[in-house]
Amino acid sequence: MKFVDWYLKISIVSAMIGGSMEYFMIKTGFYDKVTVLEAEKRSWESTPEAQAIRDALNPWREHDKQAKKSSKHQFSKEAQSDARDNSSEH
Repeated sequence: MKFVDWYLKISIVSAMIGGSMEYFMIKTGFYDKVTVLEAEKRSWESTPEAQAIRDALNPWREHDKQAKKSSKHQFSKEAQSDARDNSSEH
């Protein structure tokens, strides 16, 4: 425990710096501005234009569609084989 005083000093200074940053952000209205910006961003993301842009910019959209189709097809094959297995057991 050679450097306990050093670590204590660092932790106190760090807490003071963090507290002063929070105080500054509260006094300048930072959180209010961020809340408004996030609300505007979320409302725009739910529009049809944003969905169209997101779909157009997704290079994997065709790959994703094929993967969903193959997974559904694979699932139906597994369900059929499970049904056959269950009927042969009874």
